[in-house]
Amino acid sequence: MTPNAQARKIYIYIKIFYSLKDSIKEVKRQPTQSEKISANHISDTKIISLSHLEMTWANRRNFPALLVRILHKSKLRYYGKPDKKMIEPYQTFLEVADSSGTVSVIMWNALCPEWYKSLRVGLVLLLQDYSVKKSYPFRMQPLPVDPQIKLISTMEICLNLRDPPTNIIIIPEKQVKPEWRLPKLNHRFITRSELDDMPENHICDVIGILVFVGRVQRSKKKENREDFWSYRWIHIADGTSEQPFIVELFSTSQPEIFENIYPMTYFVCTQLKVVRNDAQVPKLLYLTTTNESRVFITGHRGQPYTNDTKVKNFIHWIKTRTDSEEVKNTVIGGYYPYPPVPETFSKYSSSVKVESLLTAISEVRKEIEDLQYREQKRIAIQGIITVIKYIPHASATENASTSETLRNANQPSTSQAARRENQSQERDDNKRHQDDDPVSSQCFQTTYTSLSPTKKKRILQGPYAKLIPVPQPETSAQTKGNKPDMPSIFQRRESTSTSTIGKARKTISDRWESQLWREKKFGLIDHLHYSHVYPESIPRKFIFEQRKFLTEQFNSQPAKYIPPEGRPPKLDDFKSARSLGHFEVTILGLNHEIAIDVAFLPMYCPEDLRTSQIDTLLTCMNYSCVYPQDGAGNDRLPGPRALAGDIIKAAMKLDRVHIVGILDICNLGNNKVEVYLHRIYSPTNTS
Repeated sequence: MTPNAQARKIYIYIKIFYSLKDSIKEVKRQPTQSEKISANHISDTKIISLSHLEMTWANRRNFPALLVRILHKSKLRYYGKPDKKMIEPYQTFLEVADSSGTVSVIMWNALCPEWYKSLRVGLVLLLQDYSVKKSYPFRMQPLPVDPQIKLISTMEICLNLRDPPTNIIIIPEKQVKPEWRLPKLNHRFITRSELDDMPENHICDVIGILVFVGRVQRSKKKENREDFWSYRWIHIADGTSEQPFIVELFSTSQPEIFENIYPMTYFVCTQLKVVRNDAQVPKLLYLTTTNESRVFITGHRGQPYTNDTKVKNFIHWIKTRTDSEEVKNTVIGGYYPYPPVPETFSKYSSSVKVESLLTAISEVRKEIEDLQYREQKRIAIQGIITVIKYIPHASATENASTSETLRNANQPSTSQAARRENQSQERDDNKRHQDDDPVSSQCFQTTYTSLSPTKKKRILQGPYAKLIPVPQPETSAQTKGNKPDMPSIFQRRESTSTSTIGKARKTISDRWESQLWREKKFGLIDHLHYSHVYPESIPRKFIFEQRKFLTEQFNSQPAKYIPPEGRPPKLDDFKSARSLGHFEVTILGLNHEIAIDVAFLPMYCPEDLRTSQIDTLLTCMNYSCVYPQDGAGNDRLPGPRALAGDIIKAAMKLDRVHIVGILDICNLGNNKVEVYLHRIYSPTNTS
């Protein structure tokens, strides 16, 4: 027994770093001399059709050979348990078909490492010495590629290394005869312009160029289990729409692809499922991978899908693009707050599946300390916003570098590390306010004129995005006088426009502290400091020449250490895709005895003039990430500080208001934890 095979007997708790089911990276298996077979030999072999096998398998002891084509291949499943010493506990499903029907084939244990990478979708197989059993009643089979083919769901074909030892033979495509009448692969490619009309759960294939690649994150498969899904968010543009495909890309047992994708890559993904909710504000629409999804980033030539009309149209479109156009809007990594939560807390409550809907602020530290590496989680807390402070982008990155150095000392816990960082931040903030230019010391001034409907600004969360406007009922005080039948955010702030006419300048504070905070802050039992923004949390402009470094930064930790070549750059050396900076928000518990500092990371796109004025914190937090568009017009717009002032003024209007805050928390590793404010619900939108 080889050392590799021996090691597979032992269950090692290493899922903190990567998924075991994606760890098979053996070289593609080559057929042996005995497995090479000619079409003439097949004609001498006794073959049974799937439909005939379905009717007679229960009364048979020996089964004739099957001649089938692979239509789908599932991701690899690892089912090892700590108390069971099994050799190579793997499982995968193949959906195969002949002219009479399609059926599920289960490949077990040692056959998976040997054959998984070799059995590609589209291959023709001759299967001998297999077993048949009654199918599992609760497994959902993927849709057949041809609706005319019968879906056989009463039996399953089992392939094992023993009992009996299965014989698998791959038939070269050039030897496949038309009289076998094996089904052809039918792809379901859609364009981005067609996605808006696709129903919920529709299965489709997409092709495009990657314009955003998010970091690798993990989520628990079940609440109380130590087993995780690895996933990342990506944006794919295909030239048919101003918006991209937003895809939740789970690991598809293709680690060589999942860990090496980056912007500007031509990308194909099959068997994606449409996720949509038109009743939610903003509307929810994205794609997610299924158990049968496959990803292609290289070697497109020769693939069956290259003859598809929509694939050809994309290739024609991409040939008209220049390198500068492709690079312009490409982003990699960072915090990505998707999918957006619904507009009311009651809808949010019905959409989440957790044991406890609300987390007490006193329990947030435990929630954070229980996070595993790269695990991201969304929790809800109650409280009162008592402090908000604007941190410009340049100062944020400087502060991140300083704190990075301070974290080298041994620290007993993440919460204590955050507490020390907060003390360092306060000292840095005081120095920063003294060193900044005069307009940014304690307050700043900016030219602030009213905006016409075509000269507006927008806020968004995440990397580049085009946003879906969201009407906000809670901003009634600012939307009086709006035109009928038009959402408030599509119109100018009449009150603001009136008050600013004739005023050349307006003073806006970059920090607000409530009277309640002044009264309670010295009597707190505990104060949690989680408002720090790390360099890893900021999406970066993609630089193709540095693709290797950037890809490594936003992947999970590698299974094998590779020493860097030369002196690697720092993440802070790369331009941020955010231009606004961030906010530090203090939320006081309802009992006034405990408080928590969190960060809020909006993104400001002054080049996009088509989205309406965003003037409340509640409104801007309803926005989610989509794709940016080039702005039009050369008129000067209020800068990030003016917009920050609007957000701070909105927070002031929430003084002593009980809110529900939705927090995104993530363990970045190395004692780094993100705690970001994703959404707040005020009393007007909690029901």
